[in-house]
Amino acid sequence: MPIAVIDGIETRYETIGSGPPLLMFSPGGFNATVEMWSSLGVYVRTKPLEHLARHYTCIVFDRRECGRSGGRVERVGWADYVAQGKGLLEHLGIKQAHLMGGCMGCSPVLAFAVAHPEATLSMVLYWPVGGARYRLNGHQRFGEHLAFVHQNGLEQVVALVQKERKPFGADPRGGPWASVLARDSAFAEAFVKQDLERYKLIVSSMGRTLIDRDTAPGAEPEDLMRLSIPALVVPGKDGSHATSAARYLEECLPHAAYWDVAPDDQSEDATAARLLSFLAASSSPKP
Repeated sequence: MPIAVIDGIETRYETIGSGPPLLMFSPGGFNATVEMWSSLGVYVRTKPLEHLARHYTCIVFDRRECGRSGGRVERVGWADYVAQGKGLLEHLGIKQAHLMGGCMGCSPVLAFAVAHPEATLSMVLYWPVGGARYRLNGHQRFGEHLAFVHQNGLEQVVALVQKERKPFGADPRGGPWASVLARDSAFAEAFVKQDLERYKLIVSSMGRTLIDRDTAPGAEPEDLMRLSIPALVVPGKDGSHATSAARYLEECLPHAAYWDVAPDDQSEDATAARLLSFLAASSSPKP
């Protein structure tokens, strides 16, 4: 797959299919890679990428700090994920695109639309993360990493990651930069040399600001309420994708269509038909 360098960080990406551009922020929590669109949970069953690529140019990529994309030790927030997506569109010479997010990928879609409404044709919000359990579990994940760092130091973080080869979502002890540490020896060498206390502050603030509410994170409700962008909300229903988070987005987005179908009834054919009909109705380019 090709690589684009965006703000000094490598982004692994791929374009699949043909037609109007559809920028897709991957599902998978803190392991948001291209492969998750076809190998994770509900996406295995509904195959959205397979169907969408027949009508759209699907732009898929590993989120920074995930998969084969690079990273940088800093307090990463939603705006940083937006910058990656916007930078990728600019790299490809695309001024406007439909956006789709799965799982945690819905949050940067929301933030992207608020920051760049002129570049956003529509939003598909597929199983948005959120809910009290999601917040609690997310904060616990960052806490487990901080505890491991406090007890063992940064050298042992690198040793653990390079032995186990697990991303942050699979083993919280490795931290948000685990995927980069596992494959980039230069990054790992610089990682262990940084100031330990400064690193702890970065991690503490990152977890708190990324997961800052008991509903769908990513953008303030007042900002969402000002958007005039068509949106389709597809609800999930589990500990990471609370239905209440999907309903919250329906409430906040003035031009939201809520697909009121239980997750178990979201079949492959029905899901493909709903996604494609929504995107077709939202395809007029903005002036």
